[in-house]
Amino acid sequence: MNYTYLHRLYAKRAELEAKLELYLARNCFGEEELDDGTDSDLRNSISEISEEIAELERSPGS
Repeated sequence: MNYTYLHRLYAKRAELEAKLELYLARNCFGEEELDDGTDSDLRNSISEISEEIAELERSPGS
């Protein structure tokens, strides 16, 4: 298993989750009232990375 790549995926997922939290917090406080699809894009990216992580963790040799 490529642990360096897996570690990078974990870090990228955490970064995207932090961005999503910030985006949602801004919406809660009315700083940005835009429905520009950012939250959907972030959620999709997080989901894709999570799926890739799951595949790597299930792969033989892990």
